[in-house]
Amino acid sequence: MCLEKNQLKGIIESLLFAAGDEGLTVKQLGEVLEMSEQRAIELIEEMKQDYQQNAARGISIVQLAGTFQLATKKINAEYLKKLVEAPGTSHLSQAALETLAIIAYKQPITRVEIEEIRGVKTERPLQTLVAKALIKEVGRAEGTGRAILYGTTKEFLDYFGLRTIEELPPLPDKVDEEYVQEEADLFFDKFQEALDS
Repeated sequence: MCLEKNQLKGIIESLLFAAGDEGLTVKQLGEVLEMSEQRAIELIEEMKQDYQQNAARGISIVQLAGTFQLATKKINAEYLKKLVEAPGTSHLSQAALETLAIIAYKQPITRVEIEEIRGVKTERPLQTLVAKALIKEVGRAEGTGRAILYGTTKEFLDYFGLRTIEELPPLPDKVDEEYVQEEADLFFDKFQEALDS
């Protein structure tokens, strides 16, 4: 297949648009376009620059969770927020945020293990997080009952603008109860802000 660079960029744009939130890996782009992954990366990087240099464009290319996706420019966030804002928009409860943070840092983890950390029942928050596709079943624990193991999803990474789970901020080494509470409050506030935006 012998296509001009601009044609290839147009095809990549169409592929990324069609892929939506799933995005495409460099490998997938290379296979579809019958080119090396290196060539696909070069084209993506050029496209990223094209979008950045043209202030009139409303989209950009971002890399999240190992895939490339089309995304709206942050400068237009105010208008997008108006579009999606609706009365009664559901927010995550403090219990759901705590549960999500525990899963993010301790995954894979069972419900019982989460409840041991939180000290309270976690069935409802787990249902909420699964319904919002922020967590999913990632396997079964060994032993009696084979409890469900939970982990975060690609949507979780997308939501918080992370490429991988390793980009989560590190947990403190020293555990001072007052410090932990302050850090937890800041962490949950950041989670809620990200969910609200």
